[in-house]
Amino acid sequence: MEYRRLGKTGLKVSELSLGSWVTFGKQVDEKEAMSLMSLAYDEGINFFDNAEGYEAGESEALMGAALQKLGWSRDSYSVSSKVFWGGEKPTQKGLSRKHVTEAAHAALKRLRVDYLDLYFCHRPDIDTPIEETVWAMHNLVTQGKILYWGTSEWNAQQLTEAWAVAKDLKITPPVMEQPQYNLFVREKVENDYLPLYDLMGLGTTIWSPLASGALTGKYNDGIPADSRFNLPGYEWLKKEWTSEAGKAKLDKIRQLASLAKEIGLPIHHLALLWCLSNPHVSTVILGASKKVQLEDNLSALKSKAKLTPDVIEKIEAIMGNKPAERQRY
Repeated sequence: MEYRRLGKTGLKVSELSLGSWVTFGKQVDEKEAMSLMSLAYDEGINFFDNAEGYEAGESEALMGAALQKLGWSRDSYSVSSKVFWGGEKPTQKGLSRKHVTEAAHAALKRLRVDYLDLYFCHRPDIDTPIEETVWAMHNLVTQGKILYWGTSEWNAQQLTEAWAVAKDLKITPPVMEQPQYNLFVREKVENDYLPLYDLMGLGTTIWSPLASGALTGKYNDGIPADSRFNLPGYEWLKKEWTSEAGKAKLDKIRQLASLAKEIGLPIHHLALLWCLSNPHVSTVILGASKKVQLEDNLSALKSKAKLTPDVIEKIEAIMGNKPAERQRY
């Protein structure tokens, strides 16, 4: 396991990390959560990702119970939460000063920690002035309740505005973004955010590196009954991959699988290593419902040398979706 700086901060995060979306509280109970987290930690993972919106807080509660029982030294790992989807009442969602503050306190209680290492605005909030959200985050930093704050799925303009507000007011700016990034979703990380890596020292904690499991190749011959596509509440995901556009993507996955086999890799290892090859990626968040899945994904790190420039060229030829270079003025 190697460690990368979170953008230009001094915090070092493991190149692979463990997230709880879809799994904790949905497919994984407390005992299984402990098993997965213990394996991850023993293999060098030091960042564990969560959010108030994951299973309405149950995911954080499970992770918190596991952290308490595992008893790791608090200075040996980082844990995150995200704020946006907390409940149905107007004051239980969004990025108002009230909800940002209340959600942080609730996350601390569920995760059973004294502070959050990373705290993300889970989505942009058009109903709250960015200045209000930036102040709320800064206040939590000065109170010692969070160490770093950032965003998830914000665009470059929104990020730049938040950063500029913080700089103008001389308060704590955002330092990281959590975007979706994989062989099919590339525009933000490779193009939209490009000026921000230098301007604000942006770090990225990417999610869905395997495109919701599609880049494992397990949907090439149909949808298994026990896949996340068949979980209640994820009908949108099934619809996405069974549409005509989804079928075209599956065809590309079959081509990638052939290339991966040619160089002696399973396709999901190829996909993970491709994400890690981007120097602007701070950490790749893994999801797993079984220990064997996590062990398998972690073993991809042993094959980094197989992702040569020639192989990357072949991947690009199959995908045909490399973002156009930004215009320079």
